[in-house]
Amino acid sequence: MTGGAGFIGRCVAERLTASGHDVRVFDRALRAAEDVRDPVAVDRAVSDVDAVVHLAAMVGLGVDLQDLPEYAGCNDLGTAVVLAAMARHGVRRLVLASSMVVYGDGAYTCAEHGPVRAEVRRESDLSVGRFEPTCPQCGAGLTPEVIDEDAMLDPRSVYAATKLAQEHLAAAWAHASGSRCAALRYHNVYGPGMPRDTPYAGVAAIFRSSLSGGQAPQVFEDGRQRRDFVHVADIAAANEAALSWLDGSTSRPFRAFNIASGVPHTVGEMAATLSTVMDGPEPVVTGRFRAGDVRHIVASPERARRELGFTAAIPFEEGMAEFAAVRA
Repeated sequence: MTGGAGFIGRCVAERLTASGHDVRVFDRALRAAEDVRDPVAVDRAVSDVDAVVHLAAMVGLGVDLQDLPEYAGCNDLGTAVVLAAMARHGVRRLVLASSMVVYGDGAYTCAEHGPVRAEVRRESDLSVGRFEPTCPQCGAGLTPEVIDEDAMLDPRSVYAATKLAQEHLAAAWAHASGSRCAALRYHNVYGPGMPRDTPYAGVAAIFRSSLSGGQAPQVFEDGRQRRDFVHVADIAAANEAALSWLDGSTSRPFRAFNIASGVPHTVGEMAATLSTVMDGPEPVVTGRFRAGDVRHIVASPERARRELGFTAAIPFEEGMAEFAAVRA
């Protein structure tokens, strides 16, 4: 398991170990020499394993475009090194940590033109509080819809582009080597062990850190942007289900799965829930925005339920209460 000492990796490793798997963790947080871009280190780690769970990645939107080489190196070169080692050793099963960011913005319907893809939101609109995307044909408001794995992929940040490249590399490896890959498109993961408020941390961790310091969460835009928040323990369960699926009699070399709760919440709702359970100040809606953020991204979890047998089990309120209780 690459990235096995990280936020998600620790939880996945614990679950797989408890289920009887012998997990070999590869993570530069454990040993400085363990860089996923190092062919020698990766080759040694991949020898004599039955499957690889590839979690190692540089995550988040980053600071600016100066992060681009590091994202491409960690995420794409690193994935290529892992896949090459797997091919050398005949390891034919891969669970790849992908992300909902590969979709870009979510699915929308225009009352006149039907299903449409929202264009990248203009800074001139965002700066005056026009946050909702409009129909690219008539300019009318759109109705957000649920997105499934067959939707057009449209990455809108450097991080998103590298995650899609990981999927393409894994699919090419699977087809060329007669192997199988389950690409798990994680939605907004939260839970114990989540990194603190850095430029690469998730919004839930940033809100929790503010509240721990007695400060109100600062909610961007109008707080009505919708996301699917999924607990890290459910992510671990999905990884276990994906490994079992790879053992099955499927003819598909590559298959992507949304890993989501199926119950969307707004960012404002999430901030308010944390404020309540932490007995802190109410969120402040700032109207600020970040370039590269999308408005609504809500996924259908049906393929994962139907094919992996995975359904998220931890309710939003329960998971957020547990997350808030861990002040690390």
